[in-house]
Amino acid sequence: MRRSVLALPFALAALVAVTGCRSKTPHVAAPTEEAKGAPAGMEAAAPQANTITGKVLERVDAEPYTYLKLKTAAGEKWAAVPTTDLKVGAEATIISQIEMTNFESKSLKRTFAQVYFGNLGTGGAPGSAPAANPHAGALPAVAEAGPVNVEKATGPDARTIGEVFAQRSSLKDKTVVVRGKVVKFLPDILKKNWAHLQDGTGDEKARTHDLTVTTAETVKAGDIITVRGTLRLNKDFGSGYTYEVILEDAKVQK
Repeated sequence: MRRSVLALPFALAALVAVTGCRSKTPHVAAPTEEAKGAPAGMEAAAPQANTITGKVLERVDAEPYTYLKLKTAAGEKWAAVPTTDLKVGAEATIISQIEMTNFESKSLKRTFAQVYFGNLGTGGAPGSAPAANPHAGALPAVAEAGPVNVEKATGPDARTIGEVFAQRSSLKDKTVVVRGKVVKFLPDILKKNWAHLQDGTGDEKARTHDLTVTTAETVKAGDIITVRGTLRLNKDFGSGYTYEVILEDAKVQK
């Protein structure tokens, strides 16, 4: 999900959310980024009932997560949330979090003594009820990192992901067909499933390499799929989650 400020990307109290945004009590899965390679002593606590609120002192991007060092009332804490554009100096509230100890991030080549995996809320005092958040559900299923090189779909409506972003103004509200690898999948949020597709085109630094897709169908992280949907621009799901470019109501072509 691309939160353009991506994103969830990935419901109201949950993300039931772009992740199919969920309005029920959110369930947070254990982080999938590199858990398989985590040290034997790594432990995951149950999801915390409270929120964690603090000022962002440091930010480190390691897709599919952004690691945030927060200055909280209880001291400095590290949190990890689905990729976000949140800036250093901003206030952040982490909801639906689980505490991981001795968590090894292979992509960062770093072990965190303590890190809270969760989703961004909308701010407020510690312990306050989070507002609706389209990405506040379970952490996404994520494909293994690595280069992506997917052949372009065929037909007059076919575009690469790079072309979708480059031609977005002329493609607004039109049917677009895209073929790509599912690098992130978030089910049942706001009564939709959310997938992030990449095909090896676009510019990662400009965030034009990853296309958020909503669909009623279920796919798996790592799948290569072709989807047909309607391209929308500046789609606002509320709570500050706006998608500059998103392919909506997509059908997976067989």
